[in-house]
Amino acid sequence: MKIVKKSDRISLKRSVDQGTEEQRKTVQSIIQDVKVMGDQALIDYTQKFDGIMLNSIQVSEAEFEEAYESLEGGYVEILEEAAANIRRFHEKQLPNSWFDTTQDGSILGQKITAIAAAGVYVPGGTAAYPSSVFMNVIPAQVAGVERIVMVTPPGSDGKVPAGVLVAARILGVDNVFKVGGAQAIAALAYGTESLAPVDKITGPGNIYVALAKREVFGDVDIDMIAGPSEIAILADDTAFPGEVAADLLSQAEHDARSSSVLVTTSAALAEAVKEEVRTQVKVLPRSDIARKSVEDYGMIIICDTWQEAVDTVNEIAPEHLEVITEDPFRDLALIKNAGAVFLGPYSSEPVGDYFAGPNHVLPTNGTARFSSPLTVDDFLKKSSVISYSEAALKRNADKIARFARLEGLEGHARAVEIRKERWN
Repeated sequence: MKIVKKSDRISLKRSVDQGTEEQRKTVQSIIQDVKVMGDQALIDYTQKFDGIMLNSIQVSEAEFEEAYESLEGGYVEILEEAAANIRRFHEKQLPNSWFDTTQDGSILGQKITAIAAAGVYVPGGTAAYPSSVFMNVIPAQVAGVERIVMVTPPGSDGKVPAGVLVAARILGVDNVFKVGGAQAIAALAYGTESLAPVDKITGPGNIYVALAKREVFGDVDIDMIAGPSEIAILADDTAFPGEVAADLLSQAEHDARSSSVLVTTSAALAEAVKEEVRTQVKVLPRSDIARKSVEDYGMIIICDTWQEAVDTVNEIAPEHLEVITEDPFRDLALIKNAGAVFLGPYSSEPVGDYFAGPNHVLPTNGTARFSSPLTVDDFLKKSSVISYSEAALKRNADKIARFARLEGLEGHARAVEIRKERWN
Protein backbone atom coordinates (compact mmCIF):
# COMPACT_ATOMS: atom_id res chain seq x y z
CA MET A 1 0.00 0.00 0.00
CA LYS A 2 1.71 3.18 -1.15
CA ILE A 3 2.13 6.32 0.93
CA VAL A 4 1.88 9.65 -0.88
CA LYS A 5 1.68 13.30 0.09
CA LYS A 6 -1.28 15.40 -0.90
CA SER A 7 1.16 18.12 -1.92
CA ASP A 8 2.35 15.79 -4.70
CA ARG A 9 -0.88 16.70 -6.56
CA ILE A 10 -2.01 13.11 -6.91
CA SER A 11 -5.20 12.38 -8.80
CA LEU A 12 -8.10 11.22 -6.63
CA LYS A 13 -10.47 10.53 -9.52
CA ARG A 14 -11.47 6.96 -10.29
CA SER A 15 -12.54 6.15 -13.80
CA VAL A 16 -16.05 4.75 -14.11
CA ASP A 17 -16.17 1.43 -15.93
CA GLN A 18 -18.43 2.08 -18.92
CA GLY A 19 -17.86 -1.36 -20.40
CA THR A 20 -16.47 -2.21 -23.80
CA GLU A 21 -18.41 -1.97 -27.05
CA GLU A 22 -18.39 -5.77 -27.19
CA GLN A 23 -19.87 -5.99 -23.67
CA ARG A 24 -22.60 -3.48 -24.53
CA LYS A 25 -23.54 -5.40 -27.67
CA THR A 26 -23.62 -8.65 -25.70
CA VAL A 27 -25.97 -7.10 -23.15
CA GLN A 28 -28.24 -5.70 -25.86
CA SER A 29 -28.40 -9.13 -27.51
CA ILE A 30 -29.25 -10.82 -24.20
CA ILE A 31 -32.01 -8.33 -23.49
CA GLN A 32 -33.52 -8.86 -26.92
CA ASP A 33 -33.41 -12.65 -26.49
CA VAL A 34 -35.22 -12.42 -23.15
CA LYS A 35 -37.88 -10.21 -24.72
CA VAL A 36 -38.49 -12.77 -27.47
CA MET A 37 -37.85 -16.12 -25.77
CA GLY A 38 -38.81 -15.42 -22.16
CA ASP A 39 -38.07 -18.20 -19.67
CA GLN A 40 -36.21 -20.27 -22.24
CA ALA A 41 -33.66 -17.49 -22.70
CA LEU A 42 -33.11 -17.38 -18.94
CA ILE A 43 -32.56 -21.15 -18.83
CA ASP A 44 -30.24 -21.08 -21.84
CA TYR A 45 -28.11 -18.20 -20.53
CA THR A 46 -27.89 -19.75 -17.06
CA GLN A 47 -26.51 -22.89 -18.66
CA LYS A 48 -24.13 -20.87 -20.84
CA PHE A 49 -22.74 -18.49 -18.21
CA ASP A 50 -23.20 -20.40 -14.94
CA GLY A 51 -22.85 -23.96 -16.21
CA ILE A 52 -26.16 -24.93 -14.63
CA MET A 53 -29.11 -26.59 -16.36
CA LEU A 54 -32.25 -25.63 -14.46
CA ASN A 55 -35.57 -27.43 -14.60
CA SER A 56 -37.24 -24.45 -12.96
CA ILE A 57 -35.95 -20.94 -12.50
CA GLN A 58 -38.10 -20.23 -9.43
CA VAL A 59 -36.96 -21.25 -5.95
CA SER A 60 -39.27 -23.94 -4.57
CA GLU A 61 -40.73 -24.24 -1.09
CA ALA A 62 -38.53 -27.29 -0.53
CA GLU A 63 -35.43 -25.19 -1.25
CA PHE A 64 -36.52 -22.58 1.31
CA GLU A 65 -37.03 -25.30 3.91
CA GLU A 66 -33.67 -26.88 3.13
CA ALA A 67 -31.98 -23.49 3.55
CA TYR A 68 -33.50 -23.03 7.01
CA GLU A 69 -32.44 -26.52 8.09
CA SER A 70 -28.87 -26.03 6.89
CA LEU A 71 -28.29 -22.65 8.54
CA GLU A 72 -27.15 -23.53 12.06
CA GLY A 73 -25.15 -21.85 14.79
CA GLY A 74 -27.62 -19.08 15.61
CA TYR A 75 -27.39 -17.47 12.19
CA VAL A 76 -31.16 -17.28 11.75
CA GLU A 77 -31.52 -15.32 14.98
CA ILE A 78 -28.72 -12.95 13.94
CA LEU A 79 -30.41 -12.34 10.59
CA GLU A 80 -33.75 -11.72 12.28
CA GLU A 81 -32.23 -9.15 14.65
CA ALA A 82 -30.40 -7.41 11.82
CA ALA A 83 -33.61 -7.24 9.79
CA ALA A 84 -35.44 -5.68 12.75
CA ASN A 85 -32.73 -3.02 13.16
CA ILE A 86 -32.78 -2.17 9.47
CA ARG A 87 -36.59 -1.98 9.39
CA ARG A 88 -36.66 0.29 12.46
CA PHE A 89 -34.24 2.72 10.83
CA HIS A 90 -36.12 2.85 7.53
CA GLU A 91 -39.52 3.30 9.15
CA LYS A 92 -38.31 6.70 10.35
CA GLN A 93 -37.84 7.74 6.70
CA LEU A 94 -41.46 7.26 5.64
CA PRO A 95 -42.93 10.61 4.54
CA ASN A 96 -46.59 11.56 4.54
CA SER A 97 -48.87 13.08 1.94
CA TRP A 98 -49.76 16.68 2.74
CA PHE A 99 -52.39 19.23 1.77
CA ASP A 100 -52.52 22.97 2.36
CA THR A 101 -55.79 24.92 2.23
CA THR A 102 -55.69 28.66 1.57
CA GLN A 103 -58.21 31.25 2.75
CA ASP A 104 -59.87 31.42 -0.67
CA GLY A 105 -60.60 27.68 -0.62
CA SER A 106 -57.84 26.43 -2.92
CA ILE A 107 -56.12 23.19 -1.97
CA LEU A 108 -52.51 22.45 -2.90
CA GLY A 109 -50.61 19.40 -1.81
CA GLN A 110 -48.60 16.29 -2.50
CA LYS A 111 -49.90 12.74 -2.67
CA ILE A 112 -47.36 9.99 -1.99
CA THR A 113 -47.89 6.54 -3.48
CA ALA A 114 -45.69 3.45 -3.44
CA ILE A 115 -44.65 1.95 -6.75
CA ALA A 116 -46.55 -1.26 -7.51
CA ALA A 117 -43.66 -3.67 -8.06
CA ALA A 118 -39.92 -3.74 -7.36
CA GLY A 119 -37.21 -6.10 -8.54
CA VAL A 120 -34.19 -6.78 -6.35
CA TYR A 121 -30.92 -8.11 -7.78
CA VAL A 122 -28.80 -9.95 -5.22
CA PRO A 123 -25.28 -10.65 -6.53
CA GLY A 124 -23.63 -14.06 -6.34
CA GLY A 125 -20.24 -15.06 -7.62
CA THR A 126 -17.43 -15.07 -5.07
CA ALA A 127 -19.65 -14.51 -2.01
CA ALA A 128 -23.23 -14.73 -0.74
CA TYR A 129 -25.00 -11.55 0.33
CA PRO A 130 -28.04 -11.91 2.62
CA SER A 131 -27.35 -8.31 3.65
CA SER A 132 -28.21 -7.21 0.10
CA VAL A 133 -31.60 -8.86 0.51
CA PHE A 134 -32.31 -6.81 3.62
CA MET A 135 -30.99 -3.51 2.31
CA ASN A 136 -33.03 -3.63 -0.91
CA VAL A 137 -36.22 -5.34 0.22
CA ILE A 138 -36.87 -3.64 3.57
CA PRO A 139 -37.10 -0.03 2.30
CA ALA A 140 -39.43 -1.25 -0.45
CA GLN A 141 -41.64 -2.99 2.10
CA VAL A 142 -41.69 0.03 4.40
CA ALA A 143 -42.68 2.18 1.42
CA GLY A 144 -45.64 -0.12 0.79
CA VAL A 145 -44.55 -1.87 -2.42
CA GLU A 146 -47.05 -4.69 -2.93
CA ARG A 147 -45.02 -7.03 -5.15
CA ILE A 148 -41.30 -7.65 -4.68
CA VAL A 149 -39.37 -10.04 -6.92
CA MET A 150 -35.83 -11.18 -6.16
CA VAL A 151 -33.32 -12.56 -8.67
CA THR A 152 -29.93 -14.01 -7.88
CA PRO A 153 -27.51 -16.27 -9.75
CA PRO A 154 -27.37 -19.93 -8.63
CA GLY A 155 -24.20 -21.45 -7.27
CA SER A 156 -22.33 -24.33 -8.88
CA ASP A 157 -24.80 -26.74 -7.24
CA GLY A 158 -27.73 -25.01 -8.92
CA LYS A 159 -28.96 -23.61 -5.60
CA VAL A 160 -29.19 -20.19 -4.00
CA PRO A 161 -26.98 -19.80 -0.87
CA ALA A 162 -28.85 -20.68 2.30
CA GLY A 163 -28.26 -17.30 3.94
CA VAL A 164 -29.81 -15.48 0.99
CA LEU A 165 -32.92 -17.69 1.01
CA VAL A 166 -33.35 -17.43 4.78
CA ALA A 167 -33.06 -13.64 4.56
CA ALA A 168 -35.74 -13.59 1.87
CA ARG A 169 -38.05 -15.85 3.90
CA ILE A 170 -37.58 -13.73 7.05
CA LEU A 171 -38.92 -10.79 5.03
CA GLY A 172 -41.70 -12.83 3.43
CA VAL A 173 -40.30 -12.66 -0.10
CA ASP A 174 -41.37 -15.83 -1.90
CA ASN A 175 -40.85 -14.75 -5.51
CA VAL A 176 -37.19 -15.68 -5.79
CA PHE A 177 -35.68 -16.69 -9.12
CA LYS A 178 -32.37 -18.46 -9.78
CA VAL A 179 -31.11 -16.24 -12.54
CA GLY A 180 -28.39 -13.60 -12.69
CA GLY A 181 -26.55 -11.34 -15.08
CA ALA A 182 -28.01 -9.15 -17.80
CA GLN A 183 -30.70 -11.75 -18.46
CA ALA A 184 -32.07 -11.28 -14.95
CA ILE A 185 -32.28 -7.52 -15.39
CA ALA A 186 -34.06 -7.99 -18.73
CA ALA A 187 -36.56 -10.36 -17.12
CA LEU A 188 -37.33 -7.86 -14.37
CA ALA A 189 -37.75 -5.05 -16.86
CA TYR A 190 -39.82 -6.80 -19.53
CA GLY A 191 -41.16 -9.95 -17.91
CA THR A 192 -41.29 -13.60 -18.95
CA GLU A 193 -43.85 -16.40 -18.59
CA SER A 194 -42.81 -16.90 -14.95
CA LEU A 195 -41.86 -13.39 -13.97
CA ALA A 196 -44.11 -10.36 -14.36
CA PRO A 197 -42.26 -7.09 -15.07
CA VAL A 198 -41.55 -4.61 -12.29
CA ASP A 199 -41.42 -0.81 -12.08
CA LYS A 200 -38.02 -0.38 -10.46
CA ILE A 201 -34.84 -2.46 -10.23
CA THR A 202 -32.35 -2.13 -7.38
CA GLY A 203 -29.22 -3.96 -6.30
CA PRO A 204 -25.56 -4.17 -7.38
CA GLY A 205 -23.93 -6.57 -9.81
CA ASN A 206 -21.06 -7.05 -12.23
CA ILE A 207 -20.39 -4.98 -15.33
CA TYR A 208 -23.01 -6.89 -17.34
CA VAL A 209 -25.64 -6.19 -14.71
CA ALA A 210 -24.64 -2.52 -14.63
CA LEU A 211 -24.81 -2.22 -18.41
CA ALA A 212 -28.17 -3.98 -18.49
CA LYS A 213 -29.57 -1.59 -15.89
CA ARG A 214 -28.38 1.30 -18.01
CA GLU A 215 -30.06 -0.22 -21.10
CA VAL A 216 -33.47 -0.76 -19.48
CA PHE A 217 -33.55 2.59 -17.66
CA GLY A 218 -36.48 4.56 -19.01
CA ASP A 219 -38.64 1.50 -19.44
CA VAL A 220 -38.19 0.98 -15.70
CA ASP A 221 -36.49 2.99 -12.99
CA ILE A 222 -33.20 1.90 -11.40
CA ASP A 223 -31.44 2.82 -8.19
CA MET A 224 -27.94 3.61 -9.46
CA ILE A 225 -25.05 2.21 -11.47
CA ALA A 226 -22.87 0.93 -8.67
CA GLY A 227 -19.11 0.75 -9.00
CA PRO A 228 -16.60 -1.25 -6.93
CA SER A 229 -16.82 -0.81 -3.16
CA GLU A 230 -14.69 1.88 -1.54
CA ILE A 231 -13.72 3.20 1.86
CA ALA A 232 -11.88 6.29 3.03
CA ILE A 233 -10.70 6.72 6.60
CA LEU A 234 -10.01 10.15 8.06
CA ALA A 235 -7.78 9.53 11.08
CA ASP A 236 -5.50 11.40 13.44
CA ASP A 237 -2.80 10.08 15.76
CA THR A 238 -5.41 8.84 18.29
CA ALA A 239 -6.37 5.99 15.92
CA PHE A 240 -5.06 2.46 16.43
CA PRO A 241 -3.09 1.34 13.35
CA GLY A 242 -4.26 -2.28 13.54
CA GLU A 243 -7.91 -1.24 13.58
CA VAL A 244 -7.45 1.19 10.69
CA ALA A 245 -5.69 -1.47 8.62
CA ALA A 246 -8.42 -4.03 9.34
CA ASP A 247 -11.09 -1.57 8.22
CA LEU A 248 -9.22 -0.80 5.00
CA LEU A 249 -8.95 -4.50 4.25
CA SER A 250 -12.63 -5.05 4.99
CA GLN A 251 -13.36 -3.29 1.71
CA ALA A 252 -10.31 -4.54 -0.16
CA GLU A 253 -11.53 -8.13 0.15
CA HIS A 254 -14.74 -7.31 -1.73
CA ASP A 255 -13.20 -6.92 -5.15
CA ALA A 256 -9.78 -6.50 -6.73
CA ARG A 257 -11.05 -3.12 -7.97
CA SER A 258 -12.18 -1.93 -4.53
CA SER A 259 -10.58 1.23 -3.20
CA SER A 260 -9.23 1.68 0.33
CA VAL A 261 -7.75 5.06 1.28
CA LEU A 262 -6.41 6.46 4.54
CA VAL A 263 -6.19 10.24 4.86
CA THR A 264 -4.20 11.59 7.81
CA THR A 265 -1.79 14.27 8.96
CA SER A 266 0.24 11.75 10.96
CA ALA A 267 3.27 10.26 9.21
CA ALA A 268 3.73 7.86 12.12
CA LEU A 269 0.18 6.52 11.71
CA ALA A 270 0.68 6.19 7.97
CA GLU A 271 3.80 4.03 8.36
CA ALA A 272 2.22 1.89 11.07
CA VAL A 273 -0.95 1.28 9.04
CA LYS A 274 1.07 0.36 5.96
CA GLU A 275 2.91 -2.29 7.96
CA GLU A 276 -0.31 -3.58 9.52
CA VAL A 277 -1.93 -3.94 6.10
CA ARG A 278 1.08 -5.88 4.86
CA THR A 279 0.84 -8.23 7.85
CA GLN A 280 -2.93 -8.65 8.06
CA VAL A 281 -3.58 -9.24 4.36
CA LYS A 282 -1.53 -12.46 4.52
CA VAL A 283 -4.04 -14.22 6.78
CA LEU A 284 -7.24 -13.23 4.98
CA PRO A 285 -9.02 -16.10 3.20
CA ARG A 286 -9.53 -13.72 0.27
CA SER A 287 -5.96 -12.47 0.46
CA ASP A 288 -5.34 -12.60 -3.29
CA ILE A 289 -8.27 -10.25 -3.94
CA ALA A 290 -7.44 -7.95 -1.02
CA ARG A 291 -3.75 -7.76 -1.91
CA LYS A 292 -4.45 -6.80 -5.51
CA SER A 293 -6.98 -4.21 -4.35
CA VAL A 294 -4.59 -2.43 -1.97
CA GLU A 295 -1.74 -2.62 -4.45
CA ASP A 296 -3.73 -1.19 -7.37
CA TYR A 297 -6.27 1.06 -5.66
CA GLY A 298 -5.09 1.42 -2.06
CA MET A 299 -3.41 4.59 -0.86
CA ILE A 300 -2.32 6.40 2.28
CA ILE A 301 -2.39 10.17 1.84
CA ILE A 302 -0.45 12.38 4.23
CA CYS A 303 -1.70 15.97 4.41
CA ASP A 304 0.09 19.00 5.82
CA THR A 305 -2.95 20.41 7.65
CA TRP A 306 -6.21 19.08 9.03
CA GLN A 307 -8.20 21.30 6.65
CA GLU A 308 -6.29 19.78 3.74
CA ALA A 309 -7.17 16.31 5.03
CA VAL A 310 -10.87 17.19 5.23
CA ASP A 311 -10.78 18.76 1.77
CA THR A 312 -9.18 15.60 0.43
CA VAL A 313 -11.95 13.42 1.84
CA ASN A 314 -14.60 15.71 0.38
CA GLU A 315 -12.84 15.53 -2.97
CA ILE A 316 -12.86 11.73 -2.88
CA ALA A 317 -16.57 11.70 -1.90
CA PRO A 318 -16.28 8.09 -0.72
CA GLU A 319 -18.98 5.47 -0.50
CA HIS A 320 -17.98 4.73 3.12
CA LEU A 321 -16.16 7.24 5.31
CA GLU A 322 -14.81 6.42 8.74
CA VAL A 323 -13.83 9.31 10.99
CA ILE A 324 -11.48 8.00 13.67
CA THR A 325 -10.33 11.13 15.43
CA GLU A 326 -10.17 12.72 18.86
CA ASP A 327 -13.50 14.52 18.23
CA PRO A 328 -15.34 12.82 15.33
CA PHE A 329 -18.58 14.79 15.81
CA ARG A 330 -16.66 18.04 15.41
CA ASP A 331 -15.17 16.69 12.21
CA LEU A 332 -18.57 15.48 10.98
CA ALA A 333 -19.59 19.12 10.57
CA LEU A 334 -16.78 19.51 8.02
CA ILE A 335 -17.81 16.51 5.89
CA LYS A 336 -19.79 17.42 2.77
CA ASN A 337 -19.50 14.35 0.54
CA ALA A 338 -19.89 10.76 1.71
CA GLY A 339 -22.40 7.97 1.19
CA ALA A 340 -22.29 6.92 4.85
CA VAL A 341 -20.22 8.31 7.72
CA PHE A 342 -19.00 6.10 10.56
CA LEU A 343 -17.95 8.04 13.64
CA GLY A 344 -15.46 6.91 16.24
CA PRO A 345 -13.36 3.80 16.86
CA TYR A 346 -16.33 1.50 17.54
CA SER A 347 -18.19 2.24 14.30
CA SER A 348 -16.27 0.00 11.94
CA GLU A 349 -17.78 -0.08 8.45
CA PRO A 350 -19.16 -3.65 8.79
CA VAL A 351 -21.38 -2.36 11.62
CA GLY A 352 -23.30 -0.46 8.97
CA ASP A 353 -22.98 -3.13 6.31
CA TYR A 354 -24.87 -5.68 8.35
CA PHE A 355 -26.49 -4.68 11.57
CA ALA A 356 -26.88 -1.07 12.73
CA GLY A 357 -29.80 -0.16 10.44
CA PRO A 358 -28.80 2.43 7.82
CA ASN A 359 -28.78 1.24 4.22
CA HIS A 360 -25.54 -0.03 2.70
CA VAL A 361 -26.60 0.61 -0.90
CA LEU A 362 -24.49 3.74 -1.33
CA PRO A 363 -23.21 6.02 -4.09
CA THR A 364 -19.78 5.06 -5.45
CA ASN A 365 -17.15 6.54 -7.79
CA GLY A 366 -17.44 10.01 -6.25
CA THR A 367 -21.19 10.27 -6.91
CA ALA A 368 -21.75 11.02 -3.23
CA ARG A 369 -21.16 14.60 -4.39
CA PHE A 370 -24.73 14.61 -5.70
CA SER A 371 -26.52 11.39 -4.72
CA SER A 372 -27.64 9.54 -1.62
CA PRO A 373 -28.05 6.07 -0.11
CA LEU A 374 -31.01 3.90 -1.05
CA THR A 375 -33.99 4.94 1.08
CA VAL A 376 -37.72 4.37 1.42
CA ASP A 377 -38.17 7.43 -0.77
CA ASP A 378 -36.68 5.52 -3.72
CA PHE A 379 -39.78 3.31 -3.80
CA LEU A 380 -42.29 6.15 -3.61
CA LYS A 381 -43.84 8.40 -6.23
CA LYS A 382 -45.00 11.93 -5.52
CA SER A 383 -48.00 13.48 -7.27
CA SER A 384 -48.72 17.18 -7.00
CA VAL A 385 -52.34 18.01 -6.16
CA ILE A 386 -53.99 21.25 -7.34
CA SER A 387 -57.58 22.19 -6.55
CA TYR A 388 -57.98 25.89 -7.42
CA SER A 389 -61.06 27.68 -6.11
CA GLU A 390 -63.23 30.02 -8.19
CA ALA A 391 -61.98 32.96 -6.17
CA ALA A 392 -58.36 32.07 -6.81
CA LEU A 393 -58.87 31.71 -10.56
CA LYS A 394 -60.77 35.03 -10.73
CA ARG A 395 -57.86 36.73 -9.00
CA ASN A 396 -55.12 35.13 -11.13
CA ALA A 397 -56.66 34.29 -14.53
CA ASP A 398 -55.31 37.34 -16.34
CA LYS A 399 -51.81 36.84 -14.93
CA ILE A 400 -51.78 33.15 -15.90
CA ALA A 401 -52.99 33.95 -19.43
CA ARG A 402 -50.35 36.63 -19.87
CA PHE A 403 -47.66 34.25 -18.63
CA ALA A 404 -48.81 31.67 -21.21
CA ARG A 405 -48.62 34.22 -24.02
CA LEU A 406 -45.12 35.18 -22.87
CA GLU A 407 -44.20 31.62 -23.84
CA GLY A 408 -46.16 31.80 -27.08
CA LEU A 409 -48.78 29.26 -25.98
CA GLU A 410 -52.12 30.78 -26.94
CA GLY A 411 -54.01 27.54 -26.23
CA HIS A 412 -52.85 27.65 -22.63
CA ALA A 413 -54.06 31.22 -22.26
CA ARG A 414 -57.48 30.47 -23.75
CA ALA A 415 -57.92 27.38 -21.54
CA VAL A 416 -57.87 29.76 -18.58
CA GLU A 417 -59.77 32.65 -20.16
CA ILE A 418 -62.70 30.49 -21.33
CA ARG A 419 -63.66 30.03 -17.68
CA LYS A 420 -64.12 33.78 -17.33
CA GLU A 421 -67.35 33.37 -19.29
CA ARG A 422 -68.87 31.89 -16.13
CA TRP A 423 -68.49 35.27 -14.43
CA ASN A 424 -69.99 37.46 -17.16
